[in-house]
Amino acid sequence: MTTATATTRAPARPAARRPVLDWRLRFGALSLIWGFSFLLIKVGTQGYAPFQVTLGRLLFGTAVLAGAMAVKRERLPRGVRTWAHLTVAAFLLNALPFSLFAYSELTIPSTLAGICNATSPLWGMALSLVALSEDRPTRVRVAGLGIGFLGVLTVLGAWQGFHGLDATGTAMALTASLSYPVGWIYVRRTLAGSSHSNLSLTGAQLLLATLQLTVVTPLFTSLPTRFPALPLLAIAALGALGTGLAVLVQYGLVAEVGPTTAQMVTYFIPVIATTAGVAVLGESLTWSTPVGAVIVLAGAALTQVRRRA
Repeated sequence: MTTATATTRAPARPAARRPVLDWRLRFGALSLIWGFSFLLIKVGTQGYAPFQVTLGRLLFGTAVLAGAMAVKRERLPRGVRTWAHLTVAAFLLNALPFSLFAYSELTIPSTLAGICNATSPLWGMALSLVALSEDRPTRVRVAGLGIGFLGVLTVLGAWQGFHGLDATGTAMALTASLSYPVGWIYVRRTLAGSSHSNLSLTGAQLLLATLQLTVVTPLFTSLPTRFPALPLLAIAALGALGTGLAVLVQYGLVAEVGPTTAQMVTYFIPVIATTAGVAVLGESLTWSTPVGAVIVLAGAALTQVRRRA
């Protein structure tokens, strides 16, 4: 799933011992974890309400990061202003998109949700033209933006009048994808250069998102009368692996191979999400879905091309 953390910098650290697993294996594992997240959301919503799925996901994810912080003896950040900014980041990068994806998959396939997630770089490019004056557009990046959204129309079957498509569920998934770059831009403007470590900031961010869902969930749902095992296991895996462990793996990749290479995982997620949805859940697939997904990914890749110094 698209990165959802308040990563602000890569602080210089003493030379660490070489990881046991090669970075390519960890890159592949991260792609699988985030690609299967949409399948896990679908399974989770078959037994629990969307807000309950999101709350469980955040609880398990926060527990993993809390354990990592304890092992590394990291402390939560200090300062009222930092916590205020993290509260907004938690809403934009975790509570809102996680909940929207969970609700969207009540009415749309996990394959479509995974492809909608791939539009985040496109939204980010469009927003950066307005919000980030230092992020100047190029012809290639603007062309990528146009190509990407053409791919979205292909996935949705625009020439058929979006026939057979649940508009509400699709709009929720696209809004969730838009929420990520809005959150990233906010973090970049408010938390960049923070003296706190990325692990500390993200641990606090997930904790705040969990608290937000703890308040919201009882207002819109009632306690489950039964606890089906498979959906519960899916939620646990979604949180512990897709939200907790994935963040730790991502940090290692960014530190070892840089953010540009690590970000390439975004382009594998919809492929894996589509494969998992069709193979495991038996979701239907028309020709426009994979073709449109390829166009979306091509456009998203072009939007990430930077002008050479």
